[in-house]
Amino acid sequence: MVTGVGARFLAGGVILACMALVGPSAPDGTRVAKPLPADAPDDFVPNRVMTWNICNPCNESGSNAGRAADIASYAPQVVGLQEACVRDVERIRDYLQYLYGLDYHVEYGSVLHSWSRCGGLPWNPGGFGQAILSAAPMKDRVSVEYPDGGSEDRGYMEVTTTVDGRPVRVFNTHLAQRQQAEVRTEQAGVLAKAVARHDRTIVLGDFNAVPESPELTGMWGLAADADPDCGPSATGSGDCETTTDWQSKFDYVFLRGFVSLEHGVHLTEYSDHDLVHADLGPA
Repeated sequence: MVTGVGARFLAGGVILACMALVGPSAPDGTRVAKPLPADAPDDFVPNRVMTWNICNPCNESGSNAGRAADIASYAPQVVGLQEACVRDVERIRDYLQYLYGLDYHVEYGSVLHSWSRCGGLPWNPGGFGQAILSAAPMKDRVSVEYPDGGSEDRGYMEVTTTVDGRPVRVFNTHLAQRQQAEVRTEQAGVLAKAVARHDRTIVLGDFNAVPESPELTGMWGLAADADPDCGPSATGSGDCETTTDWQSKFDYVFLRGFVSLEHGVHLTEYSDHDLVHADLGPA
């Protein structure tokens, strides 16, 4: 009997063989599953969450298949994606299900509909913004566009799902570009007010700001980052692990009502941001 990761590859191979027989129906035209690390989980890791800015535009051939493989390598229960086109997320989700046996629910927090950026038809362009994938069903989705997005529309979304066996409110956001600190300050204030309403909360996202940035003061007053060595500092990022190609800490997993048991930052060839995951326990 074949079990674990081997079974997932076997199932994916059978499905892809069927695709080859009936026609080119695989997303992105890719029919080969990218091998996962030998220690990849066999199934969802129940208390693991991840945040990842998947980069748009980053239209390398096969990137959605590669992104799915990178996510499957860690199999988090909850994933927050930023700079996410709906059609890309749909393909990533398909790969995760059919090639790796990870059947995620998905909710979207699109703040922009752009044919030039996300494809689709000129009169029905694709949505762009945030997305949350969750192993457990989600409910009570809220999607908010910030009053001032800066040079591009930005916002946050929130859902209720299950982490650590109990309901939790999960936020996913992307703040304004790094040269726009004043705009980010306003956005972070809007987000912090929403987060403060919940005692058990996970906030995922690309904040486009290093930990000591003044605009993050409100978030640090509410929550701790999953990186146990990371916090605001008057002299710099201290021991915060960097999360971008330009060696800055921009990506956060802020926690209320949880503690971080393990934290990891993982390089990827499919984005200029690293994957950031955290394994959580009750506070």
